[in-house]
Amino acid sequence: MRVSKFFLSAVAMLSLVSVGCTMNWSSLGSDTGFAYQNFPVAKTTASTGEGHTVTFKGTPLALEGRGVKVGDTLPNVQVAKSDLSLMNIADTKGTVRIISIVPSLDTKVCEQQTHYLSEKNDGLDRHVQMITISVDTPFAQGRFAKDAKINNVTFLSDYRGGDFGKTNGLLVTGPHILARSVMVVDKDNIIRYLQVTPELAQLPDLEAAFQAANALVKSNS
Repeated sequence: MRVSKFFLSAVAMLSLVSVGCTMNWSSLGSDTGFAYQNFPVAKTTASTGEGHTVTFKGTPLALEGRGVKVGDTLPNVQVAKSDLSLMNIADTKGTVRIISIVPSLDTKVCEQQTHYLSEKNDGLDRHVQMITISVDTPFAQGRFAKDAKINNVTFLSDYRGGDFGKTNGLLVTGPHILARSVMVVDKDNIIRYLQVTPELAQLPDLEAAFQAANALVKSNS
């Protein structure tokens, strides 16, 4: 598969991000030995869809698609599983889900976001399905999961044209990557929490997502 030069440049830019501290990441240990870094956590959200933007180091990047918001139904869209077969993301209904969306697992911020989802959910993964979606190929996602020793997260790929990104208004045009975001979806496929980081170099507030998911689990018990 031919990889867009825009995608490669975006990966290179994101991997070189060096930003200030907003919390004491060094105090967060990891059973896998992952070393958490001092990346800032976004406390606000951008809007999804055409006509809206996110930034990279202050440079605006346009979003593509119709966009979703809290209260909407999770759209039907095909994503690729580890064996390259396709599935409808909406078919994951029946349980609460945290869907963590990253530009590329090859970047440090995306790597940390995924480790945090896996390792810092305080046992929430026993009741909630953890999903990561990126434009990386399923093969690259599989290598990442194996190397990172992550086995409690389902990896799904949007590499076949970015349909998930377009359908949810999260595709960043130009570099053809997904906007960094996190959504919490209830068992009936209603989006109950959504944060899109206004700046790609920021992490989403996963603690807030955990709280939203935990509240849904308790309301269903």
